[in-house]
Amino acid sequence: MRPRGQAPFDVVFFDMDGTLTDRVSSWEWVHRHFGVTNQGSWEAFSRGEIDDLEFMRRDIRLWKQQGPVPIARIRKALENIPLVPGARELVEALHARGTRTIIVTGGLDLLAERVCQEVGIRSHVGNGLCHDEHGMLLDEGILRVPVNDKGEPVRKLLRELRVEPARAAAIGNSRQDVPMFDACGLGVAFDPLDEDVRRGADVVIEEKDLRRAIPHLAGV
Repeated sequence: MRPRGQAPFDVVFFDMDGTLTDRVSSWEWVHRHFGVTNQGSWEAFSRGEIDDLEFMRRDIRLWKQQGPVPIARIRKALENIPLVPGARELVEALHARGTRTIIVTGGLDLLAERVCQEVGIRSHVGNGLCHDEHGMLLDEGILRVPVNDKGEPVRKLLRELRVEPARAAAIGNSRQDVPMFDACGLGVAFDPLDEDVRRGADVVIEEKDLRRAIPHLAGV
């Protein structure tokens, strides 16, 4: 069992989809925009038949079934995803205590970029899309955050920032965020989707309002 960290922290890592944004998956949002479903690919991934990169390729190909897609269309579609209440207030409280804030998400970095700008988070690590010189979507994705090992990029960032795990915290909403909790001194399950994330967290917040996390992450 990891030693429980105490606020204020040197760095707080945020999941994005379902934690900062009021939608479970930015990938799923784009699927709905194009009127497609990736259920078959998800089942194959869950069985271990395909890896993260192939999972991304299959998702991207679904979007291109009707023809070439400009990446600007994806960016535009993501503009409509709403933020969770209290996101700006939590980030402001953390920055007031000198805490660095970073998004670590298996979602799309196009959305993470927008969320950072809107709530003031300083940096992000997310999965990306490739496009050609004309801005048209290619089949390949850019894997930075594995679906089932969000702890790996968090540990890498902690080494780069020279921050001890006990001086870091993470907040997320699903079982995929538990490895991120395990890499930090404190894990906060926010509006949890499943029992795994409840069990893996030090703090559980049931209400969908990020201001409820301020005492735990900012110590105020």
